[in-house]
Amino acid sequence: MGVSELRRYPGVHHDGSEIYVPERSPRLGATVRVYVRVAADAGVDAVWARTTFDAEPRFTPAEPVPVSGDDRWFEVPLLLRNPVIRYRFLLAGPAGYRWLTAAGVVAHDVPDDTDFRMVCDDPAPDWARDAVVYLIFPDRFARSSAAAGRSLPDWALPRDWDDPVTGAGPDRPREVFGGDLDGISERLDHIAALGADSICLTPIFTSPSNHRYCAASFDEIDPLLGGEAALTRLAEAVHRRGWRLLGDLTTNHTGDQHPWFREARDGRHPDLYYFTDDAPHGYETWVHVKRMPKLNWTSPELRRRMTDGPESVVRRWIRAGLDGWRLDVANSTGRCMRDDTTHEVMRQIRAAMLAERPDALLIGENAHDATRDVDQGGWHGTMNYAGFTRPVWTWLATRPSAFLGVPTGIPRLSAGAMLATMTAFAARMSWPSRVTSWSLLDSHDTPRFRTLVGGDRRLIEVGVGLMVTLPGTPMIFAGDEIGLDGAYAEDARRPMPWHRADRWDQQIFATYRALVALRRRSAALGDGGLRTLHVTDDMVVFCRENKDQRLLVLAARAPATGPVVVPAAAHAVNLYGGAPDVGADGSLPTDGPTFQVWHLPSEDVP
Repeated sequence: MGVSELRRYPGVHHDGSEIYVPERSPRLGATVRVYVRVAADAGVDAVWARTTFDAEPRFTPAEPVPVSGDDRWFEVPLLLRNPVIRYRFLLAGPAGYRWLTAAGVVAHDVPDDTDFRMVCDDPAPDWARDAVVYLIFPDRFARSSAAAGRSLPDWALPRDWDDPVTGAGPDRPREVFGGDLDGISERLDHIAALGADSICLTPIFTSPSNHRYCAASFDEIDPLLGGEAALTRLAEAVHRRGWRLLGDLTTNHTGDQHPWFREARDGRHPDLYYFTDDAPHGYETWVHVKRMPKLNWTSPELRRRMTDGPESVVRRWIRAGLDGWRLDVANSTGRCMRDDTTHEVMRQIRAAMLAERPDALLIGENAHDATRDVDQGGWHGTMNYAGFTRPVWTWLATRPSAFLGVPTGIPRLSAGAMLATMTAFAARMSWPSRVTSWSLLDSHDTPRFRTLVGGDRRLIEVGVGLMVTLPGTPMIFAGDEIGLDGAYAEDARRPMPWHRADRWDQQIFATYRALVALRRRSAALGDGGLRTLHVTDDMVVFCRENKDQRLLVLAARAPATGPVVVPAAAHAVNLYGGAPDVGADGSLPTDGPTFQVWHLPSEDVP
């Protein structure tokens, strides 16, 4: 690591966690106090907060706060003049003129897009901050005894549970393995043993495909899954455990067999979709897939059906037992050619959802850059492919694979590059949006992480460790915890081998269980602040901390090439990984791959 990389961690810190922003529910018009930590050797004598007052820059001097310890603290009041407050800090001292933004410290002027953000809006529900989400593809998870007696529709090709999946061609979406909602209900003990407490289902509406992303109805739970009665049984079973259940809604499109589409093609409410001679099929679709016609959210009739009133799609199924929605390709919803109603639509969906359940959660899927869409009063967070999944893959993957749409495959990058990518995306969203967004190593739309790292249990441990210790909500795709493989998306959708103990990697399951348990008993890993303390190509050391707990995390993909000394790690007590406690000199282990967590002595904070 060069000197230029070291300067990214200059001993000045602020983030949106409770140490630095004690007010967790900021309200428009209020004045709140925020704090900045400055190391004694950072070369900073004075600090100002720069906010924007109706988009005009405004400076407020920060005052020193008497706190014991080596670091100095500064406090400054911020007037919450606008719904989204953007602020940064001006640092002055012997080192000269510098700015502190969410992207780090720079010695030159930069645009406002990486300023810290405080959003005057109702926050995500408290349960979401501490959740561990378990993602289930229903057809491949578990089937109940009732599945064998169900008649299959004409489009379906029956498969035995141990059959391989078809990777490509017309049969791929037609294969039905028979997993259903009652099968999920019967396997909740497994999810409890893992430690997850929130279940997200991929779509469950009637559809002529096993993935059900081309819905033929929003009014019916697919009979192949057991219908609405099975959903009720599952929701009740989940709620008895104090867990949450999320649905998956395709707000961007329906299937071409949906009655709305047939109605629109017949001339009744054609405004529900986009019909145009310029489109390949005579109508706009999701990325030119003929069977997925695109919904037109400028249509008042569409909004009436989807969000307006208690019988709307969004509200009806929340009332039926769901605790929130994951919105499929939410980034495309409301966007088509000159139309861009995405933020308005997301606010409308959120309002409809909250009208039924005030503690419901809304997560927008976006495999690209979600930063322009969060903090707009809609999504509480996103599936953080860009700000977590992709950078972790670039650091840990050892096998060639498609890189979430990038034709060159997964590059092999340093820990510094991984952190720079994470920071670049995190700097463009508020802290609450970051910690509510889902951190995932893979999903039903990607290769399995185990395959990407060549089955190396040590690298799997490092990846899972980062998932549970970095800011964000851990999301586990069903089967990852037992070491399932999958070289591409459909291959990753293999059925869970409940009856094949030889296909279960018990060591990986133990790793997941232990790390999820660490996450659940460590409050600092939910909403605690993040400070990076040390980084090389192959290692990163960081601290997660709140007012009551400080944790030190070391993640390494390979052995260090020399001693690793982090003075802030002195006297740390090991909590995970088995490394020795840290002595007074702050020397850390140099082996790798390894993942270690220590408890740090408490310190005085404002």
